[in-house]
Amino acid sequence: MKYFKLIIFVLFLGMLCSCGGDDDICESGEGTPRIKVAFKNEATGKVVTLDSLYVAVDYGSGKVELGKQTKIDSRLIPLRVDDSPYTDVYFRLENKGAESKVRINYNTKSTYVSPGCGIKKTYENLTSQLQTPDPVKNLEPVQNYIENEDKTNLYLLF
Repeated sequence: MKYFKLIIFVLFLGMLCSCGGDDDICESGEGTPRIKVAFKNEATGKVVTLDSLYVAVDYGSGKVELGKQTKIDSRLIPLRVDDSPYTDVYFRLENKGAESKVRINYNTKSTYVSPGCGIKKTYENLTSQLQTPDPVKNLEPVQNYIENEDKTNLYLLF
């Protein structure tokens, strides 16, 4: 019985010591950043808030709907993390309305972050092409790289 208590105590102590810290959780924004897209009125050049916006992205296996947001002034959109040099993003103002296609071209750079976060991709040499111009009328690039999600990278002109 004495050895049984000792074994239980050693196992409990081993479990207590083997617990790691929060090393396995990527909470501090160290993951791959998303592109930040904001909206302007083409005629005035002023930033606008859209009543609704539907976004879809082609990640290589067909379009994936990211859903609808209402009363929106900017949107964070994840880009492809494979070795593709571009991501196609689709924007609509109405559920069954006209859809604009924007192709975002870039070069990626991979950086090791931690065991929990793994590899972080950063996007450089960002260029955008408006391939289908309705309802988006034009594009206004702001920043040609993505390191974090704080700054707007692209304005869509409506």
